[in-house]
Amino acid sequence: MFKVIIADSNMLIRSGLNAVLRNYDDFQILGEASNEEQMLEMIKNFDPEVVLIDFAARDFSIDAFTKAQRLSARVKFVAITGEQTGITIVNALRAGVTSYIKKDCDVHEIVDSIRETAKGGRFFCGQILEAIRREAIDVNDLDIVELSCEPVVISDRELEVIKLIAEGYTNVEIAEKLFLSPHTVNTHRKNIMQKLGVNNTAAIVMYAVKSQLVSPNKFLFSPVNG
Repeated sequence: MFKVIIADSNMLIRSGLNAVLRNYDDFQILGEASNEEQMLEMIKNFDPEVVLIDFAARDFSIDAFTKAQRLSARVKFVAITGEQTGITIVNALRAGVTSYIKKDCDVHEIVDSIRETAKGGRFFCGQILEAIRREAIDVNDLDIVELSCEPVVISDRELEVIKLIAEGYTNVEIAEKLFLSPHTVNTHRKNIMQKLGVNNTAAIVMYAVKSQLVSPNKFLFSPVNG
């Protein structure tokens, strides 16, 4: 079972999420936190796998992620907030949020985001990616290595790999689709990251969305293989 804490200052939202998630046999709701201090105490005492949190709510802050990671090495965060700016979203991802959805997402997206995050993946609803794309967030805001002034030339094969990465395929699955070895796909991935000046899968997806290689609907990030 996936051990979950719900963290939000709004009692109705906490109760609603609790009621929904209790309908799923693979979730164990450890408790509800109405403020940051309660949440940190629960993390310390119960060692949850996932915290479903509105860090923008009253009595919570983005600093909560750093504090929580000092208490538990395995805890992961699914942010669930109202409308936020692209910069706020990016800052939350850099601070320690693993997955990000909105409060008006449907139940299945909320459930999937928790499951995939607990399994080690990442989950973003399309509205979140669209918020980042709409504000034209530069890659330098996405936790990236320093870029050079040299032009970036992406080959046709690399564009195929980028598209499949953005659609959520693993290295092994990409290898099967493109009739390549997993080692070759991994090499392509490393070359892509070097050319784009990025060091995470989310930034590759941002590039794919901004380049219109994929539609910003919903992306499911699986752990990187190798």
